Amino acid sequence: KSIKLISSWSLQVRLVMKAHSFVRENVPRVLSSVKDKSSTVPIPRISQYLYFLFAPTLIYRDNYPRNPTIRWGYVATKFAQVLGSLFYAYYIFVRLCIPQFRNSSQETFNLRGLVLCIFNSILPGVLILFLVFFAFLHCWLNAFAEMLRFADRMFYK
Repeated sequence: KSIKLISSWSLQVRLVMKAHSFVRENVPRVLSSVKDKSSTVPIPRISQYLYFLFAPTLIYRDNYPRNPTIRWGYVATKFAQVLGSLFYAYYIFVRLCIPQFRNSSQETFNLRGLVLCIFNSILPGVLILFLVFFAFLHCWLNAFAEMLRFADRMFYK
């Protein structure tokens, strides 16, 4: 239940940030055209906004650099890496984290035992954190960038 809450919260934060970027980029253009009393108001198309919602960027532009083709082999590789990362994180969790806390539920509360369980779970927890970051920030976003033909892939610069 807590994972659903975290994922919906992060999705809402991402959508709010994208909406803010969209408004911040377009309101000055619309206001300047109204102020100049021009005959055409530069309102973006729905397709531009929908592309922006799925593109791996938080900065709205009317047009992004696009690749001419989609490399489906690259997309499949990235999704395979996501699945591999998730299975490996599950393996680490089941083999290294759960056994630490399984015995503690059957024993009386002991502060020393709790501290030992937590310290023994720090390294597996950090490994899982790295795997999730790799799976989402590198593999998932690159796969969707390739499917959307998004050519500006300077995620790490």
